[in-house]
Amino acid sequence: MALRKKLCESSNFNGKIMYSFARYYNSKMDLRKLKTMIQKRIQNWAKGYPVPAMVPVAEEVLDSRRLVMQGVSTLLKMIPVLACKFCPEVYIGEKGHLIQTCCGFKHRGKNRVHEWIVGGLKDVLVPVEAFHLKHMFQDIIKHHQRFDFECLPAVVELCWQAGVNDGNHLNWNSGSDCQWNFEGMGMFRDGVEKLLMVYRAEVCKHCSEVHMGPSGHKARLCGVLKYESWQGTHFWRKANMDDLVPPKTVWRRRPQDPQVLLNEGRGFYGHTAAVVELCTQAGAIAPPKYHCMMKLQGMTDNGVQDGSQHQLNAYCPLSVGA
Repeated sequence: MALRKKLCESSNFNGKIMYSFARYYNSKMDLRKLKTMIQKRIQNWAKGYPVPAMVPVAEEVLDSRRLVMQGVSTLLKMIPVLACKFCPEVYIGEKGHLIQTCCGFKHRGKNRVHEWIVGGLKDVLVPVEAFHLKHMFQDIIKHHQRFDFECLPAVVELCWQAGVNDGNHLNWNSGSDCQWNFEGMGMFRDGVEKLLMVYRAEVCKHCSEVHMGPSGHKARLCGVLKYESWQGTHFWRKANMDDLVPPKTVWRRRPQDPQVLLNEGRGFYGHTAAVVELCTQAGAIAPPKYHCMMKLQGMTDNGVQDGSQHQLNAYCPLSVGA
């Protein structure tokens, strides 16, 4: 009896769902009125942007970006940087390592030794560009309009949409002196993360294409499987801070390591961010949050933990002036 009652209740519930679905399906909706309503909502939503409280954060991000680019450019004149010819691998030093992590030309190889060439600023600070929009809630960029828009660094475009009107966003003097420290470098990434909590950014799932705005563009520029049915159309997802400021990790040579890092000891070598390694070789002191991946508390040749010579503080100003 109880089972029959449950079956009746479930059948009534399913019948209500089918009735409501059929009613919704059969209802005649005026799409023109719906489009007008959506456009009005978008216009009302756009009135709240840019957020006044985020303008100082965006200005701070632009200032930190100038300082980072200026400091790295100055350090590159004194410290050699090597880049692999066939993959994004970077090494800070006069001689490249012999660790077999190269994938070869167009990923046709595996576990190969890197072929090193002289690197530059773009190898340490990976450039990420996006279309420059006239306003945040403009119409979606079509494929035939891709040449009508200027491309700017994604962080600069994010700050512009946040309310910063800086016409000299790409101008900085690489020969001037400045006081740079790791705290300012951290403010750059933290500021970008704060802006992404308020402003929407999109990144393609299959490539590194980034678009600043609530919806991605329709330019068919995706380089993954162009022979498929989407014909190079991007598949967008919400971007995070690493998509706009990609982390660049390099192998690090410690005092107890050999002059050239070998493939056999790759499990004992440390890593660090490329900018941090560049600064530490210039005499700076790395923040404690990098100590774990740098493997500072490594083993010396005598088998004793070498921690006495690496007493590092949390902050140290670095003068990168010429």
